[in-house]
Order: sequence, then C-alpha cells, then structure tokens
Amino acid sequence: MRTVTAGLALSAALLAPTAAHATPSSGVTATPLAQGAIPAALVSYLGDVTDFAVREVTIAPGGSSGWHYHEGRVIGLVRSGVLTHQRDNCAAQVLPAGSLVEVAPGIHDDRNLGSEPLILDVVYLNKPGKPANQDAPAPACEE
Repeated sequence: MRTVTAGLALSAALLAPTAAHATPSSGVTATPLAQGAIPAALVSYLGDVTDFAVREVTIAPGGSSGWHYHEGRVIGLVRSGVLTHQRDNCAAQVLPAGSLVEVAPGIHDDRNLGSEPLILDVVYLNKPGKPANQDAPAPACEE
C-alpha cells in the first residue's frame, strides 16, 4: 500500500465514528489501498478537490452502507457481485460486476441484495480535511 504523508489527516477523518442520527451500515468492511494529495496539475482541473483515497469496499450478502452522502466526487467499480445503488428519490440502480458508478450529489444507500460478497473499488476525491462520506437519515421512502 502506498501512503502519502499529506493524506494522513484524511485517513483520520475517514475512520471517524458515525453520527447517532444516521442509518447504520451493516456487513461493510473497507480496506484503504492508497491516499494522498492530488498533483497540482490535476487540482486546477478538479477545482477545490485536493485529496484522494482509494478503498476496497466489501459488502456482505444482505449488507448495506447505510444512508450517506459525499461532499467530494466518488467513482466506483463493481469488481464482483451486484450493487444496488438506491438514491434519495427511492429509485434504485442495479449494477453488475464490471460496472462503473459515479455517485451523484445527494444521499444514497449501497446494498448487496445478492448471495455473494459485493466488492467495490472506490476512489474518493475530497476537499482537504473532509471525510469520504457523511451519514444521513433515511429518506421518506425508507421510513
């Protein structure tokens, strides 16, 4: 694993405990693969995004990320299994292995409704010191 010193503060933020009001995750593990500062040449292209983190996220069968949102940009690859990506308007997108997903602004929940582990490779592009994700309460369709 390649770790860049500038990303250590981001690492601490990514591992911070979740808020009590949020919907809890279940069956989720995340393995950091890389993190650090985005090269200056790319920062001008990405705006105020200066930090990145790459994680392998595994969601067990029946598991869920819990409702959350991202302040930065997020791009994921479904490496194996099937991802059910549900948006706050209650619409769900089903993505099989090999699919790319760019997470749009707003809250969402990522679920594994299948019988095998769901493995995602996820790139988080963040503002300095911001966590990769923020917990959120479930939308009306989930209450």
